[in-house]
Amino acid sequence: MPIPPPTPRPPQAQQRTGTGDYAMSRSCFHANTSSRLGLALAGAGIGVLALISGCGVNSVASPDSTIVVTRAGSGAAADLATLPVKWRAPKTGYSRDEFGQPWADIDRNGCDQRNDVLARDLAGVTFKPGTQNCVVVSGTLADPYSGKVIHFLRGEATSSAVQIDHVVSLSDAWQTGAQQLDAATRERLANDPGNLLAVDGPTNAGKGDGDAASWLPPRREFWCSYASRQVEVKARYRLWVTEAERDALARALNACPAAASASLPAGLSAAQPADQRWLPVPARGERAVSA
Repeated sequence: MPIPPPTPRPPQAQQRTGTGDYAMSRSCFHANTSSRLGLALAGAGIGVLALISGCGVNSVASPDSTIVVTRAGSGAAADLATLPVKWRAPKTGYSRDEFGQPWADIDRNGCDQRNDVLARDLAGVTFKPGTQNCVVVSGTLADPYSGKVIHFLRGEATSSAVQIDHVVSLSDAWQTGAQQLDAATRERLANDPGNLLAVDGPTNAGKGDGDAASWLPPRREFWCSYASRQVEVKARYRLWVTEAERDALARALNACPAAASASLPAGLSAAQPADQRWLPVPARGERAVSA
């Protein structure tokens, strides 16, 4: 079944200053890039999504919008319990072309989605002159998968150090229901900011097209956010999970803070976070940090 396209935002909501539906409250994330990186590297490590008290986030995006929010712990566990459990479909017919234009500008802000994600996830970003702050030339990534600090520099021999990962890989999506979606919806899935993360290149290469049953980030502290994102993307695009994948996601959700039982299938459990508010995916120039 086709998923309705998002309602276009007015031009003033698409400015590249972190306003609009992608952004957190300025009271939570109004900081310069050096302080964001310092916060991101503090304590146990870095993270792209976090449970942060005192931010007062109340709005939640429509399930059929490409403005993605993510909730961890019991919220993701409840969503996981609603996902159909089926066998993986054959990969027959799959190609990257089935998911439309790579890095399509689905948010209509004038910049391709790869550069949007780099600008969102890197600190200390510089842009190529004359591109209206679209093309990212350099920046520093606090990699959520490995915990490494990676200095990104655009270039033929250097750009691959930071790659953009599809949290739910396109091959996995194809084999768990995306082949039944229309072409426009598949393109939105492939370019949905909630399904995209800037990460360490070699670590991403090691993931390949694996699902949660075959691959989880080396850095266990990120399992909660990673599993929560996978569940939300699958729920948003009406995809299913295999039994092994469901069990792996449930175990990963146990990495969420303050473990307690939640509404999962019999024999499984998930964590109950102290703060269950939904957090939006940060906008370009905004960065959520680990508590």
